[in-house]
Amino acid sequence: MVELRAVRKSFGSTEVLSGIDLEVAESEVMCLIGPSGSGKSTLLRCINHIERLTSGRIYVDGQMIGYDERGGRFHELRERDIARQRRDIGMVFQGFNLFPHMTVEQNIIEGPVGVRGATPAAAREEARALLERVGLADKIHAYPNQLSGGQKQRVAIARALAMHPKVMLFDEPTSALDPELVGEVLEVMRDLAASGMTMIVVTHEIAFAREVADRVVFMADGDIVEQGTPRDVLVTPSHPRTRAFLRGVLVEANGQDRGSSGPAVPTHVDGIHEGAIS
Repeated sequence: MVELRAVRKSFGSTEVLSGIDLEVAESEVMCLIGPSGSGKSTLLRCINHIERLTSGRIYVDGQMIGYDERGGRFHELRERDIARQRRDIGMVFQGFNLFPHMTVEQNIIEGPVGVRGATPAAAREEARALLERVGLADKIHAYPNQLSGGQKQRVAIARALAMHPKVMLFDEPTSALDPELVGEVLEVMRDLAASGMTMIVVTHEIAFAREVADRVVFMADGDIVEQGTPRDVLVTPSHPRTRAFLRGVLVEANGQDRGSSGPAVPTHVDGIHEGAIS
């Protein structure tokens, strides 16, 4: 469903992505983990062409994103054509990005009506169904400033789903939330994963990655250091950089409850026990 070939991204003289090769299968849930500044969020923003590539190619469902090739040269698509491609790529940001002057319902139907050409009546019916799915049917006429952070993020997920995307990108969707609100967002994401949605999730929620991911990718310094099953990467990592990162996560998370109702964060890495983590 998603394919990255030799993807590089630089900001000035700073290379943020160093030739990433990656494939994500249909219905696969991939979690990207790694220290801040490792390029995880930039990678997501390149997939939907919010950030332009320095070099390389990205495909979603076989279609090159952001460019076409003519006469052996790559040409950036017109903005309206890029917008058309983004209809298939849902994205949920850290900061919710809801329109503050619109109700929850209006936020959800804006894209389907304005971009997909849905009728207002059909879009409203779907909005009600999506809000029911994320547990917010009673908030349909509320404004964003009347919602908690967790509720705003669930509305943002419903808004992305209203566009019927082929893949969902999540950029640390719980990082801006108070700890007690994290669980309600992760529960919606678990349901989405179980439904077969293709998902790429940048997250620091190691317990969630261990429970839900089909594959975990550890990034550092703009490159993929290690990838594999959650057990391979999170419990028995082979690379020293991965082990060092996870030790730090274990120490930070020890004794804290980040709202996950799933399995605990692994309590040891490479045979080194860090104590019980709830």
